[in-house]
Amino acid sequence: MKQSIIFVIILTFINAQTGSEIYLFDLLSVDDKYAIANPVNISDNPGYDNQPSFMKNGRQILFSSTRDGQQDICLYHIKSGKKTWMTDTQGGEYSPLQIGTSNAFSAIRLDPDGTQLLYKYSMYSGRPKVLVKDLKIGYHCWIDRKKLITFVLGDPPTLQLNNIQSNSNRVMDNTIGRTILKLPKSNRVAYISKKEKQWMINQIDPKSGEIKMMIHTLKGSEDFAVTHSGVFIMGKGSELYNFDPYNHTDWVKIGDVSDYGLSGITRIAISTKGDRITIVVSEDSVEN
Repeated sequence: MKQSIIFVIILTFINAQTGSEIYLFDLLSVDDKYAIANPVNISDNPGYDNQPSFMKNGRQILFSSTRDGQQDICLYHIKSGKKTWMTDTQGGEYSPLQIGTSNAFSAIRLDPDGTQLLYKYSMYSGRPKVLVKDLKIGYHCWIDRKKLITFVLGDPPTLQLNNIQSNSNRVMDNTIGRTILKLPKSNRVAYISKKEKQWMINQIDPKSGEIKMMIHTLKGSEDFAVTHSGVFIMGKGSELYNFDPYNHTDWVKIGDVSDYGLSGITRIAISTKGDRITIVVSEDSVEN
């Protein structure tokens, strides 16, 4: 049992071993060419600050942040720069996502006894409720308010469709990466397949199970985001690239965070309007 708990913690939150910071940039687009500008460190906190996601209104950002030796969910208000702590439990919370346009968000909670479950939290009271009782979920993506696609821990990890209303789970694929995103103006979901030596970004139709390959990942990278127009953005080291499925055949470089003294890009998130982007970088690259 002890070995099982260790396996869960290491596999799911291995990045928690290293410090990280979250930067908010303006995402500029002119004639389908992208650039970043005006960085702001929105976490500015020692430890693991990661897994940002924009609220649908584009005015706030949820992320997991270190507080008193554990992970809690923080809400950053873009206009004021104010931060509000949203959770205060015995466990640590990760990977927050707003549920639709509601005043609730979901997050993975890892309790001190090793229990790891997906919870729903009220934005007002912080009151938690278990959403999926029987699965150790590492990452997730909402399709609608009743269905989601999840990364479920295992050997190999599986991509599963979970229906909250019917309490049903269905395996869709396996040997996957941690990024799962709903594609804009579509019910399809993009995720990373690690079945081959060269990782691929695939898209899947949750209803039919049909899978289509889209583009290889940047070597060794498994974090990407998608703009409202369907353009993929991915980082490697300090460099940012984009891929437009309608106009590109490969990744095109659009920026370099080393211009701002940063490096070690991991997770990326883009606002609903596509005018802002959060980029997680190594804490070691940030000048104090």
